[in-house]
Amino acid sequence: MLDEREILDRLKDCIVNLDIPCVQETCRDALAGGISAYRAIVDGLSKGLEIVGGKYETKEYYLADLMLAGEAMKEGMRILQPHLERKELGTLGKVLIGTVRGDLHDLGKNVVAMFLEAAGFEVIDLGTDVSAQKFVDAALSQNPDILGMSALLTTTMPEMKKTIREIEKAGSRAALRIIIGGAPVSSEYGEEIGADAVGSDAVEGVNVCKAWIDRRTCVRPERHI
Repeated sequence: MLDEREILDRLKDCIVNLDIPCVQETCRDALAGGISAYRAIVDGLSKGLEIVGGKYETKEYYLADLMLAGEAMKEGMRILQPHLERKELGTLGKVLIGTVRGDLHDLGKNVVAMFLEAAGFEVIDLGTDVSAQKFVDAALSQNPDILGMSALLTTTMPEMKKTIREIEKAGSRAALRIIIGGAPVSSEYGEEIGADAVGSDAVEGVNVCKAWIDRRTCVRPERHI
């Protein structure tokens, strides 16, 4: 019978190998072997996802691999969550995310949301075609730490600027860190509209969000433009 370390290492390797059936089987083995759901997530699933992120950054893995790793993580969490007390895992922070009005593309946004959840964030996904007012209303009601906006069309990029301006008018900009992303979005555009960061891909975006939370005692966020 495998010991605890071997099971956790196998769980990590299942994620790295993008093997969903292996993740499912090993999560069940972990629980049967007396390993806590918390340890299986933190020392198994999450470690594997970190490695996948590194492989993506070095171009060894591609976007499709990121998505498959995210799905594998979801399947593992589905098995482990009933055995997990919420207070054990906690959250790094709350992220409000969506694709701006007029844009129905959600592939990149969905990958970012999966990786944020895997990193320990609570994610509120508003979906696609999200108006500036809907972003503002959600920001006021949900009180997130971070707002993420995605646009895949140059014609919808101005909605990002409009949303930021409406958030400023609502008086909630100072406490909110804003990150934007999407194929046509540049760091120059982010600077122009007053975003705090532009994420070139899911891995970078999540790393920026984690860095902000690590420095949450700052009065204003460090810019990542």
